[in-house]
Amino acid sequence: MRKRQAKKRPLLPDPKFNDQLVSRFVNNLMWDGKKSTAFKVFYDAIEIIKERKEDDEKSAIEIWKDALSNVMPHVEVRSRRVGGATFQIPMQIRPDRKVSLAMKWLINYSRKRNEKSMALKLANECIAAAKEEGAAVKKRVDTHKMAEANKAFSHFRF
Repeated sequence: MRKRQAKKRPLLPDPKFNDQLVSRFVNNLMWDGKKSTAFKVFYDAIEIIKERKEDDEKSAIEIWKDALSNVMPHVEVRSRRVGGATFQIPMQIRPDRKVSLAMKWLINYSRKRNEKSMALKLANECIAAAKEEGAAVKKRVDTHKMAEANKAFSHFRF
């Protein structure tokens, strides 16, 4: 265990949208330290969303943010040993962890899709998540169902 918690390093906003959330997403999307490739994938996905969007009042970046907020979980289950038995205890999630989980789920389920390029996969998963559909939203719903099913053990919370 560390003596003191590591301090959060400030994240530089991305060059195109000037948004720290985009930088954080691209850092999660990146493989093997190839940030320029990750930025290209993300910006291409935003362009695809812009081409495909039905309603004109929302920009592509707002659709992406809606998708992210629709994937964000509010409760999760944590394992805890009580008297030799392990219980799944539902707990509230910290705000920064909510965002991290949403990003990871959106990226992982985008990678598992069957489209040609990663930008296309990401764009389609974001569009689906913005409409409350898709595998990433299903993951959030399953997480909430698991927490609801184990609500009886919430008195074991630490």
